[in-house]
Amino acid sequence: MATLKSLVPGAKTAGKEIPSTDTKVRRTCSWNALKGYDYRWLDVSYEITESDAEAQKSYTETTAEKSGGGAVPGLGDSAYSIVNLTTEDKQQTREGTVVVRAGNALVTITYNGSDFENKKAPSTDVINKGAIKAAKEAVTALEGGKAA
Repeated sequence: MATLKSLVPGAKTAGKEIPSTDTKVRRTCSWNALKGYDYRWLDVSYEITESDAEAQKSYTETTAEKSGGGAVPGLGDSAYSIVNLTTEDKQQTREGTVVVRAGNALVTITYNGSDFENKKAPSTDVINKGAIKAAKEAVTALEGGKAA
């Protein structure tokens, strides 16, 4: 809960489950909130595959599509992080994605933010560190441990 409150101030802790085509293997929850002029959005997605090899294949395909990022050491069996900046109607949004393979599971974190007052986005460092923090807690929860 502390991570959620720090990453998405003002969000309801229950989150919103995003509909899935197959809830036996894929689940996604989302939180978003506007506090003052700061908007934040966090998605946490889990996908369970048939085997470690299948998860590795999916991980490799996903990270190839999201080129320009880098490895995140010490997170799951392998982890990859990328941050991008977009601008629409002069409003900047910065989005970080972390993809983690932990055994036969894929965990994908998407974290983004905007400041609607100054039209700027949070720094790359803020978004990247937030996405990695959420990924670490999501993997810990998947493995049955307590979140930090």
